Amino acid sequence: MSENWRDVNLANWESRVAVHTGPAGYDLSAFEDPDHISDVVRYDRPRLGRLDGLDVVHLQCHLGTDTVSLARLGARSTTGLDFSPSALKEARALAARAGGDVTFVEGDVYDAVGLLGGARFDLVYTGIGAICWLPDIRRWADVVAGLLRPGGRLFMREGHPMLSTISDPRADGLLVVEYPYFESAGVTFHEETSYSGSGTLTSPEAVGFSHGLGEIFTALQQAGLRVTGLEEHREAPWNPLGDAVEPSPDHPGEYVLKEGRDRLPFTFTLQAVKT
Repeated sequence: MSENWRDVNLANWESRVAVHTGPAGYDLSAFEDPDHISDVVRYDRPRLGRLDGLDVVHLQCHLGTDTVSLARLGARSTTGLDFSPSALKEARALAARAGGDVTFVEGDVYDAVGLLGGARFDLVYTGIGAICWLPDIRRWADVVAGLLRPGGRLFMREGHPMLSTISDPRADGLLVVEYPYFESAGVTFHEETSYSGSGTLTSPEAVGFSHGLGEIFTALQQAGLRVTGLEEHREAPWNPLGDAVEPSPDHPGEYVLKEGRDRLPFTFTLQAVKT
């Protein structure tokens, strides 16, 4: 594992903020409509349900679009945690403009219990592209368990670990496994652009980590959570494979394979309860 993986990834995500808030980036102005929720949370909503009276924490919240959306589902309190100060500056501004009563805290996920308090939340929410930036899934699961009250639940929709193994599509359309599926030392990669926005990243290097479904499942179980649901989806809220992908005809803001959609899961939803 790269010893400076955190510093590398922080620089990468700091550089993404200007791109994500610039032209063709996140549609932050849409939140001026008090009924608007993000495409990601809209997809989650049938499984997530209303959050009336719940204390909710969103880990790795980035610009806070999903965090504000969770608050709009009736949560009693909503807290977002992220390690990027630039992202949190934008998130706080968004919440102020949107009229959302949301608290944002700067810090690492692994430090969340100390920063936010133990057994304080009814729901831990984590979204697309979160755990792939963390090297140790067992440590993450312990954090989730530490944040939840007894009977509280975890809701996560995440990029599928099988998707993360696939290289860019070949000219003949075949999907080729190239990268690790199981937890490993991490893969360093370079991306000049991001999944949103039209600008160029000033810090294009990042370190990503894979975690197999079984590793995630087992880590949560060992941390004292009982998995109550696991669904795999053909859709993802970003384009993961270039020209092999097209907008989903069924889910706004989502993408699917143009051909053979049953070949590969793009994302999964997992729910668990603290016993």
